[in-house]
Amino acid sequence: MPSFDIVSKVDSPSVDNGVSGVVREISTRYDFKGSMCKLEKNGEEIIMHADDELKRKQMEELLVVHLTRKNVDTNCLEFQSPENSSGNSIRQKVIVKQGIDREIAQKIIKTIKNSKIKVQSSIQGDEVRISGKKRDDLQQIIQLVKNMDLKFPLQYINFRD
Repeated sequence: MPSFDIVSKVDSPSVDNGVSGVVREISTRYDFKGSMCKLEKNGEEIIMHADDELKRKQMEELLVVHLTRKNVDTNCLEFQSPENSSGNSIRQKVIVKQGIDREIAQKIIKTIKNSKIKVQSSIQGDEVRISGKKRDDLQQIIQLVKNMDLKFPLQYINFRD
């Protein structure tokens, strides 16, 4: 019975390379000279420290540009609200989301059931497994999910016959 999985995974080494590229660019750019701006990655969390709001926005743009160059879908980034830190600086947390949230998975399954295509779908942890009798039905499901216009990066893996 053919099946495939819908997942949302981010390539961690690419994120690490993007963050190190931003750190390198901050250290060499003229407009960041003498500032206390820095970027650090702790697990699935990126913490930006900036002197003021302008530099925080520039760092945010740099992060998006460098991750896009590394082929990381930037929809996986969740920018938290900036907060004041010590020394009149600003700190912002950026969470790199891995896996499909429960409500998004339920939305995908509801859309699949409403399409009346004869497939079975189930939530397995942070992924959604789709199985059906025909390969063409599974390909229709992939197109259906792609057309849902979710603001979330999805990959379709483990396509088996």
